[in-house]
Amino acid sequence: MRSWKTLAGSAALSLLLVGCGSQVAAPVLPEGISLIERVEAQGDELVIPYQKYQLANGLTLLLHPDPSDPLVHVDVTYHVGSARETLGKSGFAHFFEHMMFQGSQHVEDNQHFKIITEAGGTLNGTTNTDRTNYFQTVPANQLEKILWLESDRMGFMLPAVTEAAFENQRDTVKNERGQRVDNRPYGRLGERVGQALYPQGHPYSWPVIGWMEDLDRGTVEDLRRFFLRWYGPNNATLTIGGDIDVAQTLAWVERYFGSLPRGPEVSADPKQPASLTADRYISMEDKVHLPLIYLSFPTVYARHEDEAALDLLAQILGGGKTSLFYKNLVQEGHALQAQVGHPCRELACEFTLVAVANPGQQPELSEIEALIRASIAEFEQRGVTEADLQKAKVQHEARTLYGLQSVKGKVTTLAYNQTFFDDPDLIGEEIERYGSVTQADVVRVFEQYIKGRPAVIMSVVPEGQRALIAAEDNWTPAPLTLAATPSTSEAVQQPEILDGFDRSQVPAAGPNPQVTVPTLWRSDLANGIEVIGTRSEETPTIELLIALDGGARLLSPEQAGLAQLTAAMMAESTQNYSTAEFAEALELLGSRISISSGGYRTYVSVSALSRNLAPTLALLKERLWQPAFDPADFNRVKQQQLQGLQQQANDPNWLASAAWARLVFGADNPQGVPAEGLVETVEALTLDDVKAFYAEQFQAGNASIVAVGDLTQAQLLPQLAFLGEWPGQRSDWPTLQPMPELGGPVIYLLDKPGAAQSVIRIGKRAMPYDATGEYFLAGLMNYPLGGAFNSRINLNLREDKGYTYGARSGFSGGPELGQFMASASVRADATAASVQEFVSELSRFAQAGMSDEELAFMRSSISQRDALRYETPGQKARFLDQIQRYGLSPNYVEQQSRLIGEATRADLAELARQQLDLTQMVILVVGDKASNEAQLRALGYDVHLITL
Repeated sequence: MRSWKTLAGSAALSLLLVGCGSQVAAPVLPEGISLIERVEAQGDELVIPYQKYQLANGLTLLLHPDPSDPLVHVDVTYHVGSARETLGKSGFAHFFEHMMFQGSQHVEDNQHFKIITEAGGTLNGTTNTDRTNYFQTVPANQLEKILWLESDRMGFMLPAVTEAAFENQRDTVKNERGQRVDNRPYGRLGERVGQALYPQGHPYSWPVIGWMEDLDRGTVEDLRRFFLRWYGPNNATLTIGGDIDVAQTLAWVERYFGSLPRGPEVSADPKQPASLTADRYISMEDKVHLPLIYLSFPTVYARHEDEAALDLLAQILGGGKTSLFYKNLVQEGHALQAQVGHPCRELACEFTLVAVANPGQQPELSEIEALIRASIAEFEQRGVTEADLQKAKVQHEARTLYGLQSVKGKVTTLAYNQTFFDDPDLIGEEIERYGSVTQADVVRVFEQYIKGRPAVIMSVVPEGQRALIAAEDNWTPAPLTLAATPSTSEAVQQPEILDGFDRSQVPAAGPNPQVTVPTLWRSDLANGIEVIGTRSEETPTIELLIALDGGARLLSPEQAGLAQLTAAMMAESTQNYSTAEFAEALELLGSRISISSGGYRTYVSVSALSRNLAPTLALLKERLWQPAFDPADFNRVKQQQLQGLQQQANDPNWLASAAWARLVFGADNPQGVPAEGLVETVEALTLDDVKAFYAEQFQAGNASIVAVGDLTQAQLLPQLAFLGEWPGQRSDWPTLQPMPELGGPVIYLLDKPGAAQSVIRIGKRAMPYDATGEYFLAGLMNYPLGGAFNSRINLNLREDKGYTYGARSGFSGGPELGQFMASASVRADATAASVQEFVSELSRFAQAGMSDEELAFMRSSISQRDALRYETPGQKARFLDQIQRYGLSPNYVEQQSRLIGEATRADLAELARQQLDLTQMVILVVGDKASNEAQLRALGYDVHLITL
C-alpha cells in the first residue's frame, strides 16, 4: 500500500487530513510559497514523511520534521553535474563546488567553513555527473544561519568569483586530482573506461574532475557564466530535515530565498545509454603490483524498467561469497578480488565486472578474462534459482533500511528522488519494484544486455609488464575536436536583488538545544562479560559490537599481521558451513557479521533486522566458536594478504604510515609495525599460528559487548545469554621494549620515484587517551592549529599557498600510547616549501598559542557539536564502546563541557609550548628523492634516507 499523500495546488489550504481521519492544522503559508503535497506513513509502511512546497521563483522545498535528535540537516541539490558541461570545458561543475565555499557577496572568504564549524556543525559538497549538492548538519538552533549562508551563495555568488579565488581553487582542484587520481593506484581507470564506452561529446565521456588542460584554458568569466546558467533556484531542491518548526522554517525560506531571481529554464537531457558494436580493448601501465581487468557493458538508465532486474543480476552473479564470480575466481585462487556491479546514472548505466589477479597464481589477464566469460556461460547454463532472487531482494531491503538510520540519509534520499524523478516518495515503490522482479526477468535482461554483447575491456598492469594485458588495444580515443566558439572578455554582472533586510548581518542562533546523552543500561552475563546498551527506535534494526581487548598488542613484531590474518580466517568456513553456505545464510536474513583486528582490539560487528536477530545470533555462535580453520582457506587468505601488502607498497600514504610507525615506536614493538604486517612477517605465518592466536584472543575474559537497537533490555538480554557460556580468562600483554629517542632537526626521506605528490608527516609520541585530562586538553589546544578546516595549517597550505588538497594536525591516543602528528599530501614541486610552512606554523603556535578569537571559536565549535554525536545506532554504539573501554562515567561529556569553558588561553598556550617542541619531533617525507633531496637539505636539516 502506498504512503498516504495529500496533493495541493495553492497556499489557501488551511487543513490537511492526516492518518485515520484526524485533522491537523497546517501552517499559514508565506506569500510566494505553495504547498504541493504532504506525505505521511500509513501504519508500518516504509516511507519518509515530508512536505513539498514550491517558491514563486521555482525553488523546490522539501521538509522532513523529525524531533528525535536536536539537529537539522540541510541539503541544496542543483541539477547540474559534469554532464551539463560542454566538450572542451570539462570540470566546471566540480570546480564550482569548490568555489561555492569561498564566500559570496555577504559572506567573507572561508567564512562559510568558520561559521558552520563554530556552530558545532559539519559540511561538505559533492559533484557527480548529474548533480552537485551542498549539505550541512548542525544543531537545530543554527538553522536560520544555514539558510542565510545557502541563499547568499545561490543569489550573490558572482562578487566572490574573482580572478584570485579562481586561481587559488584551480590549484586546489589540481591537488585533488593529484591525490585522488594521479597518485592513487588504478586512479585513472574510470576516466579511461568512460572515454572508450561513450562517444566523444557524450556527457559521460569525460571525468567529473575534468581534464586538466580544460581547466588550464578556462577563464573566470567561463566559470561565472556556468554559475548563471545552472545555479538558479528553479534548478535546485532545498531539503531540510530534523528538529524543525515548520511554520518558522517556511518563513525563513521565503525571507532568504524568495527574492532570488529565477534562472534560465532547464529541461531534462535525453537518456543516452552507450552502444557498442564490438569489444573495445584498452590498457595502461600503472604504479601497481596487482594486474586488474575491468569489463563494462552498456545497459539502460536510472529507473528504466530493466534497472531493478539488472541490479539483482549483478548481485547474483558477483555480489558476494555465494556468487559464481567469487567461486570461480577468488575461491579457486585466480583472483584476490572479484565483483560485479550495475552503477546507474541519470542518462546511462553500465554493468561492470572487475577482477584483481593473483600474480602468485594467475597474473595473465587474458586468462582472467577467460574465467570471467566462463562464469558468464556457467550462469547461463545454471539459470536463476529462487534462493538467488530472495537473497538479492533481502539485501536490497536491508541496505535501504540501514540507509534511513540518520536524518542525513533520509534527506539525501528525498533530494535525490525529487531532483531526478520529481517524486520524493519512492521508498516503498522502490521496495515493490525490486520485490516484483521474477527469475524470468533476470534471465531476460542477462540475455538482452550481457550474453554475447560487446564491452569495454580495460587492463591495468604493473609498469613494464604489458605482456600481462588481456589483449592488444584495438581502440584509441580520437583527438579532441572543438567547435569554434566566440570568445568574449565581457564581465558577467551580478543580478540586482532587492530585499527588505540587511543580508550582511549574520542571523543569531536560537537557544542552545537540549542534548540528551543516550540512556544506558548495563548487565553482566553469567561469565562476567559486561553488556552495555541503549535503545534506538527509528529503524527496526540491531547493532551489536563485541570488543576483544588485544589485537596486534598481543603479538611480537615478528608475528605482525597475524591478528588480521586470523580475523580474515574467521570470515571463512566453519565446522558446519562452507564459506559460501555461511554467506548465503546471512544474505537470506539481510544480516552482516564482520570481524576486524587492529592495534589493540579485535571487533566482531553484527548488524541485523530485528525480526531476524535470533537466526543471526545462531550464526554468530557458529562463527565465534566453530571456525574450521581449513588449510585451503588459509592458503588463499594468506596469499590475499601478501598480495595486498605488495600492492600497498605502491601507495605513498601506506609507505608513510609504515615508516612513521617504525620511526616513532621502534621496530621492536608491535606499534612500530603495520597491524596488517609486512611481507616477510606474513610469509612466515602458519595455520598453527592462527589457531594459537584465536585461542588466546577469543576468550570471554577479553570480551565486552555493546548493543543498540529497537529492542528493550528485557527483550535483548535473553537472546545474548548464550555468550555467557563463553569460557576463558583475560590475556596478558607483552612488555614493551625501549622506544627510539626522537628529535631533530632531522628529515627522514623515503624515496617514491616519480610520485606526483609527497606525503609529509611531522610529530612525536604523546600521551595516551583520556577523556578529561591532558589528552583532552591537548585536543582543545590543537583545534585552531590543525583540527578544523579553517585551522592555521590548512588555510596556509591549501587556501593561501595552493600546495595541497588538505593539511591537518592532531593528537591520537590509545590505552597506553599516543602521538601528535601534522600531515599533508602536497604537490611534488612544493615539498620543501610545505615542510617549511609546517615548521613555521608549529613554531609560531608553540611560542604564542592561540588568539582570543581562536579560543572563542574553539569553545563554541566543540561545545555545540554534541548535538550531532548520538543520532545513529552506529554513533551510539561507538559512544558506548568508548565508555566501556576506558571505564568512563556516563556523565563524562558534562565534565568535558566544563573543561572547555574553564580552559584559559594561558593554560592552553603552556600546553602548546610543552607539546609542540619541534626539537622533540621527527619529520618524514615520502616522495621523489631525485627532485626533492637537495631542496630539503637546503632548509638546513640533516636528511637521512630510509627504506622499509
